[in-house]
Amino acid sequence: MKKILVLAISYLLLTGFMSCGKNKRFEVDTDSEKVEFKINRFDQDLIKLDTVNLNQGIKDLYNKYPEFMDVYVSEILGQNPADTVAIAKMLRGFLSDTVFQSVNNKAFETFKDVAVVEQDIKDAYAYIHHYFPEIKLPQLYFFVSGFNRPIMLTDKFIGVGVDLYLGSDYPRYPDFTYKYLTYTMRPEGIAPDVVSALLFKSFPYNSKEERLLDNMIYRGKVMYLLSVVMPDQMPHDLMGYTNNQWEWSRKYEKDIWNAILDQNDLFSTDVAKIRKYLNDAPFTTPISQDSPGRLGTWVGWQIVQSYMDNNKNVNLQDLMKENNYQKILDSSAYKP
Repeated sequence: MKKILVLAISYLLLTGFMSCGKNKRFEVDTDSEKVEFKINRFDQDLIKLDTVNLNQGIKDLYNKYPEFMDVYVSEILGQNPADTVAIAKMLRGFLSDTVFQSVNNKAFETFKDVAVVEQDIKDAYAYIHHYFPEIKLPQLYFFVSGFNRPIMLTDKFIGVGVDLYLGSDYPRYPDFTYKYLTYTMRPEGIAPDVVSALLFKSFPYNSKEERLLDNMIYRGKVMYLLSVVMPDQMPHDLMGYTNNQWEWSRKYEKDIWNAILDQNDLFSTDVAKIRKYLNDAPFTTPISQDSPGRLGTWVGWQIVQSYMDNNKNVNLQDLMKENNYQKILDSSAYKP
């Protein structure tokens, strides 16, 4: 199977101050900005299927979740949605397997109450609808994936494989994934993953020059917007970093930036090099083996933060439309 995917007081004060500043500028009253949203519990209905009357159970799932069931069958089960015999065989094996029975039962118990996750995403949707009313807010479905996929995204819905959010210390995760990927595999990781997936889809990368700079700042724009629409989330959680990883990045921010410049990487179009700065990894290879991965995205976020702090006339719509990444850097006055 493919490999998936103690704070210092000063840090708390710093991030709290930064967060409050952003919230006041772009704050939205989520109580008055109403959006219709709920989590569709496909996961629980699937787990509760009676394997003795499986054919009827499958029919019921198709009746209740017609669009999602088609995608789940083809993308997760790898079956033809019209082949009910093959679907029944696959589901019977999945639901009867002792390993996945244990996993599915854990998922069922962990996500009995999804009120907090639901409210977090609903509030983020309210922000998105307020600033970008043209974005269609997709429905959300929970499913169990057999450790197949954490997020499934289409034009109409987002699916969340809840068995990949059972807690970073869940004992079965080390069997199929790398340790450095498990931090976000917790219930608290769902809302940021869902909202970031929607934002990256809604604002696709647009650049005439495939440089590290462009990729960094593009991702930085999305991360900045994510921090605006989810103001109650800690920055390190939005980034998918531990507290220590975020502190390390802050401590060595100047050194990180100087290393990018000194190595002439900022304007590099080398795809392999760009990936080393942006892709999930135990560390960012061009920087340090002590560093967290994806420092290119982290630095891009800091540049965009500086750009927005120093250009109060730029609103969120302006930011997301601006694809002149050199202009953003030049106007950011970024000097760590």
